[in-house]
Amino acid sequence: MDLQFATLHGNDVAYRIAGEGPAIVLIHGMAGCSRTWRDVMPLLARDYTVIAPDLLGHGRSAKPHGDYSLGAYASGLRDLIAGALGVERATLVGQSLGGGVAMQLAYQYPELCERLVLVGSGGLGREVSWILRLLTLPAAEYAMPLLFPRFLRDRGNRVSAFLHDRGIHAPHVAEMWRAYASLAEPENRRAFHRTLRAVVDPGGQTVSAVDRLYLAAAVPTLIAWGDRDDIIPVEHAHRAHEQMPGSRLEIFTGAGHFLHAEQPAKFAAVLGDFIEHTAPARRDLAAYRELLRGRAPAQASAPAEAGRPAC
Repeated sequence: MDLQFATLHGNDVAYRIAGEGPAIVLIHGMAGCSRTWRDVMPLLARDYTVIAPDLLGHGRSAKPHGDYSLGAYASGLRDLIAGALGVERATLVGQSLGGGVAMQLAYQYPELCERLVLVGSGGLGREVSWILRLLTLPAAEYAMPLLFPRFLRDRGNRVSAFLHDRGIHAPHVAEMWRAYASLAEPENRRAFHRTLRAVVDPGGQTVSAVDRLYLAAAVPTLIAWGDRDDIIPVEHAHRAHEQMPGSRLEIFTGAGHFLHAEQPAKFAAVLGDFIEHTAPARRDLAAYRELLRGRAPAQASAPAEAGRPAC
């Protein structure tokens, strides 16, 4: 599962790939990278082809001056998955920001999505951590070099290595630290800030998929959340489940925002069970048009006004 690279539109995109079988794409959160899935990938690779990219602006992928919107991320992933890697269909798994990217990818390119898995996902409500909201305030980017100094990152990395060597593991803290440490580099901070401001403002999350959740009625959907999530509240999971008829809800007791790292064996088992017991979506354009025109099947949420387009 070493990093590999593909060059797309002049930018290097890092990714990890392992296993054989039906494809699963694992999409990390903001300020994260594909390494966040390191404990889950070997478990899933026994039965599936598992692909974990570093989104542009994250990890070892390029950090260009460009578009860091959800739509741009979705297009870039489509080009990597279907273009560079030749994978025509996959189960899309997104954590935090990655959940928003996965939903956007399924919306823009429905033919690519067999199943949708949302893990502590963004884009399902306004509420989000106050720290992220503060970092969107005017001129916050100019204070970030003081908040994320390299010397503190280096000291923290030494402490982390010391604890790891002595068998002391705190996955949630480790994931938070890796995200913090990545922001010690100027190019990472620039990409982070552009990504953050594309989806969050001082009042909370600005991008919402709630008005389009009915479009996922034909796509098997798993919503997984930690009941101790301190970044995006677990109430978003319950609300999304109510608005997505037929979706499966799994609440991980004792887990926080990084439940895939905190409880990797359980996460892999739940994901594997979900895939094995659901048929992959085969979205046809005629049915999709019917949904958009407001003539949705009874189990889907119809628009408020008859005949009014939903999007």
